[in-house]
Amino acid sequence: MTTEQFIAAKAVEAVQALYGARLPESVMQVQVTRKDFEGDYTLVVFPLLRTSRQAPAATAQAIGEWLAANCPEISGFNAVQGFLNLSLSNIYWREVLEDVAGDKNFGQLPPTGRKVMVEFSSPNTNKPLHLGHIRNNLLGASVSDLLKAAGDDVIKSTLVNDRGVHICKSMYAWEKCFDGATPQSTGIKGDHLVGDCYVAFNKLMQEEVNGLVAAGMPKEQAEKEAPCMKAVHEMLVKWEEGDPQVRALWQMMNGWVFEGFDQTYKALGISFDRTYYEHDTYLLGKELVQKGLDMGVFVKDPDGSVWCDLTADGLDRKLLLRSDGTSVYMTQDLGTAERRFAEYKLDSHVYVVGDEQNYHFQVLKLVLGKLGFSWADQIFHLSYGMVELPEGKMKSREGTVVDADDLIEKMYQEAKATSEESGKLEGIPEEEKERLFRMIGLGALKYFILKVDPKKKMLFNPKESIDFNGNTGPFIQYTHARICSILRKAGESGFKAAVAPDAVLSPKEIRLVKILSSYPQKVSEAAAAYSPALIANFAYDLAKEFNQYYHETPVLKEPDAALLSLRLALIGTLASTLRRAMGILGIELPERM
Repeated sequence: MTTEQFIAAKAVEAVQALYGARLPESVMQVQVTRKDFEGDYTLVVFPLLRTSRQAPAATAQAIGEWLAANCPEISGFNAVQGFLNLSLSNIYWREVLEDVAGDKNFGQLPPTGRKVMVEFSSPNTNKPLHLGHIRNNLLGASVSDLLKAAGDDVIKSTLVNDRGVHICKSMYAWEKCFDGATPQSTGIKGDHLVGDCYVAFNKLMQEEVNGLVAAGMPKEQAEKEAPCMKAVHEMLVKWEEGDPQVRALWQMMNGWVFEGFDQTYKALGISFDRTYYEHDTYLLGKELVQKGLDMGVFVKDPDGSVWCDLTADGLDRKLLLRSDGTSVYMTQDLGTAERRFAEYKLDSHVYVVGDEQNYHFQVLKLVLGKLGFSWADQIFHLSYGMVELPEGKMKSREGTVVDADDLIEKMYQEAKATSEESGKLEGIPEEEKERLFRMIGLGALKYFILKVDPKKKMLFNPKESIDFNGNTGPFIQYTHARICSILRKAGESGFKAAVAPDAVLSPKEIRLVKILSSYPQKVSEAAAAYSPALIANFAYDLAKEFNQYYHETPVLKEPDAALLSLRLALIGTLASTLRRAMGILGIELPERM
């Protein structure tokens, strides 16, 4: 039971005793007291005036007096017009600490019965994963774990975009410019080699376009007429026709990429419950396009291309099939959405995709609705801001991206350098040090990205993220390690954690219990907002409050055995709650640093 629920239940008792009416708890509006008023929580009495038939101030005063007289958990109150500010007693906070400390599933909310699929990552197989993919992956994995903590049954999925024009560009460049190079012959990771092919294609195309423009052709026409672009479209048509040579090249190069992706996912701690491949799903979309034509929802132009007219919905005409019969992204998204809802009987489908695709998902929901699918409104686009660098936007085709593998390695090196400078690793075996550096580096990367509200664009700064002070992953990791050190030393001295019935908490300890007790509510709020940032900032607030408390209260120097046991119970519960919260972000917390 949350504090809000406890106060609401007691307010129900007060209203029944004072006014003879049994109101539902849902009528009771309870909120945290504003900082400029005395009290912990505030009961808003305006909804109760019809029952009390008294003025707001008189109603608040009467309920406050009843609660103070009949509830030992209420230590005081003050009534300000229609607001009853309540102060909770030491008894209440001690009981809360005891409940939280004994709850092995603290923060795990009851099952909702909802089945939710979260799609994230969904890379193209023409380039390695980069910093933008890292934000996508970390958000998708974290939102999945957040929804699980909120009680949903979650399926983590990814759709690999392994066919299309972009793939054919890399294939064409490999044939023309790479002389049979393989990951084995070059020592280059497979996804990186294919990414090099993609960059090479765009350089080749730019040269051809420049030549055509110099000869007098308009640029837009030159981009369509460039020989390499025509060859790519021919390759795509052959692929869809099942040409053996094109398919063999496609399978070989995709194999290189998949192996590379798996290595990067493993390094990031990312996994999926279900993987879809575009080459398996694009035909499903074609069947829906035919269904839309039969229904009169779509139209076929004279050149054979198929469109959906959304002008009446405030948008424009959307292409669903090209004139040569080949698919576009929208085609396959229609098909995969239908398959997923049919396969899993989903209550909701969350797409974790950057805000550059806002229009795409508007269209997807509208088109599915026009096709008669009642679940179209159960699709949610978790639209997040792009990650940028101090020098600006990344561009894959120009090869100016921050590679995910390079960034993971850079974070490891930053963590190693910062940790060694601190001079606190003496006596730790080398193997454990290496594991610790990886843990700190990944923790810094994940926290720096996830602490930002998903809707916001962000600038990534590796050195700033690794700071052991301030709102960073390493600061929280170090806080956890510090608590573990205290608990280890206490155990070695024979001290045990316990909450005695007559224990008295200090104001700082009550403050810590208040933050701890709010964790289930934070999980609920964060899940409703699809925002791991709320969990990240909860963890930071808890860690910061502990460090202030520990600075003033050297736990192990407490001479009173009962009080020492209480404090050990408090900080042990704090450590386990930090592990739960940071676990939702995919961040490990070390026991020593």
